[in-house]
Amino acid sequence: MPTAEAAPSAVSHVRRRMSADVIGEAKAALRRSMRERRDALTAAERDEASAAAARHAVSLIDRLGMKPAAVVAGYWPMRGEIDPRPALAALAARGRPVALPVVIRKDAPLVFRRWTPGDPLTRDAMGLECPGETMPAHEPEFLLVPLLAFDAKGHRLGYGAGFYDRTIAALRAKRRTAAFGYAYAMQQVSQVPAGAGDVRLDGIVTERDVIFSDAQQGAPGGR
Repeated sequence: MPTAEAAPSAVSHVRRRMSADVIGEAKAALRRSMRERRDALTAAERDEASAAAARHAVSLIDRLGMKPAAVVAGYWPMRGEIDPRPALAALAARGRPVALPVVIRKDAPLVFRRWTPGDPLTRDAMGLECPGETMPAHEPEFLLVPLLAFDAKGHRLGYGAGFYDRTIAALRAKRRTAAFGYAYAMQQVSQVPAGAGDVRLDGIVTERDVIFSDAQQGAPGGR
């Protein structure tokens, strides 16, 4: 039989569990609706948005004053995501090192490998396209992060595996690292359900503009 002293702890555990379940259900519902909204975009709308977002991304990196050797990481787009490759190609053409993420295993942070437009790709542990093992690994100082939804406070809704939460937290534990979501403007919502383990972004780059959050935890500011 639980003691009187243990009872408050048990109640607190139940409340935390209920809160986590509520957040999880809210995230699942929002994922469904945002996928539908994103899927409704035409190929022409996606291409136009990707080109416009690339200009904002390049301008942002210039504004942050990042050193030429600082690595910028993007991602290989899937499921109708806004395409960061135009931005990465523009940065690479200027001599900026760029990288793509690699899933080594499901419960680990992402690894980033050097990528130049036109390089051959392989598949990682999740079957996603990525640079091969012969490409050098880098720890980026700036990340363009895929997402399903975002809000003005820098909260991000991903796909639920937690890769970017683990990765950004690990990188920020070592040094200042800027993480900006990369998204269509219509992916903004009033509030993204967020739990204790959800890492906030420094801002969002869309085809319209750059939205800075009040998190501002990782801006490299001159690194």
